[in-house]
Amino acid sequence: MKTYFLLSLLALLAIPASAARMAMPADTPKSYEAECASCHMAYPPGLLTQKNWQNIMSGLDKHFGTDASLDAKTESEITQWLLKNAATKQKYAAFAPENRITKTAWFIRKHDEVRAEVWKRAGVKSPANCAACHTDAAKGIFNEDNIRIPAK
Repeated sequence: MKTYFLLSLLALLAIPASAARMAMPADTPKSYEAECASCHMAYPPGLLTQKNWQNIMSGLDKHFGTDASLDAKTESEITQWLLKNAATKQKYAAFAPENRITKTAWFIRKHDEVRAEVWKRAGVKSPANCAACHTDAAKGIFNEDNIRIPAK
């Protein structure tokens, strides 16, 4: 009985840490880092659904206002990897409006206390710039204990 209680307590204590972790999969293709992370943070694929990733990858010629077209081989490799590692957890599995992580219900809920002026600061620029505040975002860690909001 005592062991069961301790294991249950440990499991409950682990929830906040795991909920803030969306680590990059070990099989992340070099092409994802080279192509996608050359312009913005390499977002963990588990932050969007398969449908969102399909939409994004099929519209690279108009990727959020930029032509991010890739050769067919690279596009296929990245697409297959994104689809394989897309959101499965209930929290992230809802379709993201406009294929934007920042438009998801969970993102809005987690950032509701962030004042509008913070997003406009030179050190932040936009809600999509996770690494501006989340010091371990590149590793897929979004723990609230590791947040540094730029002053300007």
